[in-house]
Amino acid sequence: MLDRDDKVSSFRLTAIQYGLLFIFLVLAYGLWRLQVVQSNLYAGLAEKNRIRNVPILAPRGKLLDREGRVIVDNYPSFSALILRDSARDLIGDADLIAQGLHLNPDDLRERIRRFDGLPTYEPIFIKDDITPDELAFIDSHRNELPALDVIMAHRRLYPKSGFMAHLIGYVGQVTDNMLNQPQFENYNPGDVVGVSGVEKQYNQILMGQNGSRRAIVNSRGREVGHLDETPATPGKQLKLSIDLDLQIAAEEALDGKNGAIVAMDPRNGEILAMVSRPTFDPNDFAVHITRDEWTKLTTDENHPLLNKAIQAQLAPGSVFKIIMATAGLQEGIAQDLKVVCHGGGTFYGRFFKCWIAAQHSSHGVVEISRGIYQSCDVFFYTLAERLGIGRIAQYATAFGLGQKTHIDLPQEASGLMPSEEWKIRNFNQKWYAGETISVGIGQGAVAVTPVQLARAIGGIASGGVMHRPHVLLARELPDNMIPAQDSSNVVRVPIDPKNWEIITNAMANVPSPLGTANSAHLQGIDFAGKTGSAQTVSNDARKILTSAKYKDNAWFVGVTPRRNPEIVVAVLFEGGEHGQFAARIAAQVVKAYVEKQRRLPTKLAQAGQPVEMAGLWNQPPAHDGETPGLKGARFHIPLVRRMAPPAAAAPGLH
Repeated sequence: MLDRDDKVSSFRLTAIQYGLLFIFLVLAYGLWRLQVVQSNLYAGLAEKNRIRNVPILAPRGKLLDREGRVIVDNYPSFSALILRDSARDLIGDADLIAQGLHLNPDDLRERIRRFDGLPTYEPIFIKDDITPDELAFIDSHRNELPALDVIMAHRRLYPKSGFMAHLIGYVGQVTDNMLNQPQFENYNPGDVVGVSGVEKQYNQILMGQNGSRRAIVNSRGREVGHLDETPATPGKQLKLSIDLDLQIAAEEALDGKNGAIVAMDPRNGEILAMVSRPTFDPNDFAVHITRDEWTKLTTDENHPLLNKAIQAQLAPGSVFKIIMATAGLQEGIAQDLKVVCHGGGTFYGRFFKCWIAAQHSSHGVVEISRGIYQSCDVFFYTLAERLGIGRIAQYATAFGLGQKTHIDLPQEASGLMPSEEWKIRNFNQKWYAGETISVGIGQGAVAVTPVQLARAIGGIASGGVMHRPHVLLARELPDNMIPAQDSSNVVRVPIDPKNWEIITNAMANVPSPLGTANSAHLQGIDFAGKTGSAQTVSNDARKILTSAKYKDNAWFVGVTPRRNPEIVVAVLFEGGEHGQFAARIAAQVVKAYVEKQRRLPTKLAQAGQPVEMAGLWNQPPAHDGETPGLKGARFHIPLVRRMAPPAAAAPGLH
């Protein structure tokens, strides 16, 4: 039993009870303070300790030429971005961020505001291809600016000096307007997409699939750990039909001139070279082009952003006479047609000059062959009068003029082939017979693109078989795309073999002493074609407008060999005045092609041995009026001394 003295006094017991009560009150207050008073604060801090998804950007696929040589590559770089999943006052940080990254603070704040309505997990890309000092700024300010981060990216590296710029195209970040379009619904801000050329046409293949990594971040937005990673899937590299050696030859041939060149294999539609001048540097777009640079490009009167090979819609001039000759022969009109050229002719009460009148001369008696290789306007005025606009339009349309070729490049122009129906539909006026005369020599309302002419003339030289032009090798096309050699992409226009021989033999005389492009003759090469000069303004206007930009455009479309050719080259030389100057440009490309085809095996090349070749050409007649004869011979060519070494890669990508 306890003694009375061992019992706890009532005072001490009361004190203990009150002490315990006080402790419980303190604990209750603390619990109430945590769960009620500061619930938002601690909930926010807890929310910040979470997982962050950081994107891993997929590199775009490379572009290669037909032999696997690099045309477009990538290079590693860093992009600065703002992560919006922290509680930082991004607007308040804008001044410091802009100062360190050499940005305009107002532009940065505006960009941040534009993202207010988007999910916070989407970062804001604020600068691409940052410099080493800008990267150092981000690393040294991670505590002050935890929302500022960098990401590895692969930027496009294009050939230098605008080489192949129009065919390749360029890339850029998706804009706000693009994101509102259905075709970009699966894209995110900061994604880099193709904007023009092959980059745009095959963007889905080249782009690849971005990956991501999951990181654990603390309440300050700093990464404290990593979970897992989904690697990016690189874009598929594409092999183009372009021959880099031929492309270099074409670029050099048009250097310093405005216009376009299209070199195509008419046997399958493969584009071997494509040039447009003036050009631009797509490297300027690979990171970010300034507003001033963009304005300069878009306001330039020479239109450097226009791919003239597929978008320039101009009168073809006398090249159109090959279409006329085909129509005249097929309709049984041109075989026995002979006209007398006195420097012009009168049709429907109006006198139409022949081009030779400017030389104070005339062609005399002209038949179909001479009409082609000496390009007599009077002959084709007469043929146009007899054919009529209906049959002319029928044949021109059959050979693809006035309609897109459906080449695999964006924004191709359709050109224009006038007809009676066209004039009624567009002007509510009837067609006047006198208008047909100008159409007969490729003037008037006729408008074509260089790629259309290449396909049409190449098709006629191939016996009426035309393939759809394409810049991607057929074997590179995915299964869900129409193969370039599909039968639906081949058009056949029947041409009588006798008519075919007449036309192609006459074309072979054009780059000869008999023809209008005698200075473009290629010794030992069966080179055929047709020159053309097309007015850009009327004769009356030209008397007033003396600027060089109003000079006639020079055209030439050439093939080798003359029948069933391996290559067709169409040249537009803006302001070139005479077709022979365009023919000289084409001859450089054809020569480069033939020399490459004749290149000796390595051992012979190293030994410096010549190679025996066979050749065909038209022998000019000894006397006027004689029929030129087809001659042939074997000869030796010291190829090693003539040919430049093949290119290893596009300029600037070695």
